[in-house]
Amino acid sequence: MQDIKTKLSALWLFAMLTYTYGDVVTLMDPVKHGSIQLTEGFLLAGSVFMMIPITMVLLSRILKYRTSRLASIIAGSIMTVALTLTLFAAVPTMYYVFFTVIEITSTSLIVWYAWKWPNPESSAIDGALAESQSV
Repeated sequence: MQDIKTKLSALWLFAMLTYTYGDVVTLMDPVKHGSIQLTEGFLLAGSVFMMIPITMVLLSRILKYRTSRLASIIAGSIMTVALTLTLFAAVPTMYYVFFTVIEITSTSLIVWYAWKWPNPESSAIDGALAESQSV
């Protein structure tokens, strides 16, 4: 179980750092940010959105199996859909597509790992059952 928690946490951290660096590069592009109104509401929405992966780095490590699995599936799905939609919001630049493909891959892997994550309790029960049958 700890191995999946480590993978999920590492993937959330990787995704978050990729989002951050992609945003930094985008802010360096005068064409890309020239038309965006950086209002207080826009920055708040972006902050709330970025708290999803930041929070999931921690939660994927400390939550119990069922809650961690469900949170990773939901949060990963939200991020994957949102990132995919951003590709169609405007004419994306090559660097933006590069970062977004990496981000979508990361969040898709999070959903996949969480979806395939076996219940450690049923594994323990199956192991105990198999052991008792062999005696």
